[in-house]
Amino acid sequence: MGEAFTVLRFVENQILGMNWLNNLLSSLLTFLGVDLTNQWGKSLQFFIYDIIKIILLLCILIFVISYIQSYFPPERSRKILGKFHGIVANIVAALLGTVTPFCSCSSIPLFIGFTSAGLPLGVTFSFLISSPMVDLGSLILLMSIFGPKVAAVYVLAGLIIAVAGGTLIETMNMKKYVENFILSASNVDIESPNLTYKDRLVYSRDQVISTFKKVFPYILVGVGIGALIHNWIPEEWISNVLGKNNPLGVILATLVGVPIYADIFGTIPIAEALFAKGAQLGTVLSFMMAVTTLSLPSMVMLSKVIKPKLLTLFISICIFGIIVIGYLFNMFQTFIV
Repeated sequence: MGEAFTVLRFVENQILGMNWLNNLLSSLLTFLGVDLTNQWGKSLQFFIYDIIKIILLLCILIFVISYIQSYFPPERSRKILGKFHGIVANIVAALLGTVTPFCSCSSIPLFIGFTSAGLPLGVTFSFLISSPMVDLGSLILLMSIFGPKVAAVYVLAGLIIAVAGGTLIETMNMKKYVENFILSASNVDIESPNLTYKDRLVYSRDQVISTFKKVFPYILVGVGIGALIHNWIPEEWISNVLGKNNPLGVILATLVGVPIYADIFGTIPIAEALFAKGAQLGTVLSFMMAVTTLSLPSMVMLSKVIKPKLLTLFISICIFGIIVIGYLFNMFQTFIV
């Protein structure tokens, strides 16, 4: 048992957390004459370390996830979902969302395709909520920063929001609030071609390059903000606004996160810095969920395919669920961290 714990701790600290990289950078920067005892030196080390760590994990994760995705093109995913009914279909849709695109904007075209194909509206919304909020990439990155327990509970919470939100929308019979051109779109039933092993590797490589180009600017911004928070903003400021002293911290973090456009890879460094400065865990994760699920550009895109009443309901469900999850995380933080 002790040996297994040692191995798990090694994986968490050295492989996922890449503590070896932080130590190597510390030695290198010191050798180059950088003073790591002042704020500028600490900020530089934080920035370089997080950039390299996230990029390495990002490229590996996208390659692996893209390889998995190559077995689940939209038509095949639609057929899989079509075999299930009731809440089981919502659960399968939410789970399917974990192996699909990394941001809310890229999930919407699939949502449109699934809805046009005649899948139940609640099922498609479970997918739409889960896809940006919970993915395999976020699980691994969260493990590298907050540990496996926090990562596992975060993913479980996201899936619960996705399943509950989709189920509620289906129960309220909101299909009439989907734009007619979506409901009347013809569905061409075409099987995806069989890909060879080499084809899948090429596809995965191309996805790494394409996704890296899209998310790298957000990583730079996110890590830059994280470095600023981590080394320049006084801890008492963060603690007063997002710590135990402010019971409205979760609500504030959620509402601030909604209009921001970023993905999970650009948001995690900010969350890491906020947590290190004294922000409560649930408050930080609520911010992350709001940013990745309800970004302004994705809501604008979604408003073109569903009517205001359904859009308002979707946003309200997500915000309410995120806030509830945030307070629950804060309540049980001592047992999770």
